[in-house]
Amino acid sequence: MSAASIRVNLLQSYAFLARNFHLTKRYWGWEVVWLIYSISNSLAVTFIAAGSTAVTGESNINVPLFTMYLLLGTLVWHFLSGIFNAVSEVIAWERWEGTIEYTLMAPVRRSVHLIGQTLYAVIWSLTTTLIIGLVTSLFFELDLSQSNLIGALVILLTGSLSLIGVGIVASILPLLYPERGAQMTHIIQASFLLVSGVYYPISVLPGWMQALAKLSPVTYVLDGIRAAIMDGASLAALGQYIVPLLLFGAVTIPAGIWAFTTAERYAKRTGRLKRVG
Repeated sequence: MSAASIRVNLLQSYAFLARNFHLTKRYWGWEVVWLIYSISNSLAVTFIAAGSTAVTGESNINVPLFTMYLLLGTLVWHFLSGIFNAVSEVIAWERWEGTIEYTLMAPVRRSVHLIGQTLYAVIWSLTTTLIIGLVTSLFFELDLSQSNLIGALVILLTGSLSLIGVGIVASILPLLYPERGAQMTHIIQASFLLVSGVYYPISVLPGWMQALAKLSPVTYVLDGIRAAIMDGASLAALGQYIVPLLLFGAVTIPAGIWAFTTAERYAKRTGRLKRVG
């Protein structure tokens, strides 16, 4: 590929990235609503730890540890689910804006299109997660003196790769099923929430659900983040989480792009690129 072609592809990816940020600005009211909702949800979950002694009557509960456990779960889940939503709704967004025919019929590589979409997803999710984390931290005393923040960031970014791949696969559903595909993606998201140990260790799950948890990249992200923040695990020790996440991304992203391209050709052939579902 020539330098001119690379430049064109980068500009096209940036165009999709910029368009999504302009859409966010257009619907800023909704963004504020969801941000306030996410902050409230994070506080509500984390206050469970603060109230654990009052509920159980036990005075030997390690409340700071419990608080950190729940807070990390809420923040990581917000980040990963935000990426999943933004990527899986790539078709839904086009239908809402009435641009699905123009976008999917444009002479743009689908990988270029999806790169722009995923870059937006990562930036948007990381920004909102940082805001939620900063606001929530004002209500609790958190000790990060022994935390490996660099290691946690590495886990977060490698984990986002796997969720991008899964999100691309999920985005096929609204493409093939205009009337109910967007709702079907929420089932996938809810399944990750259930089995991945967001608010509880997976050891409390039934055996068959624990087996499913090992197939979820969210499980490895949560375990890695908690090891880095709560235990101060070194980057070398975090390799047991980083390697599986890289493998997840290496498999799901190419597979997702291939599946999306195949589904797109089918949708065009069967006339499913309509503006409303």
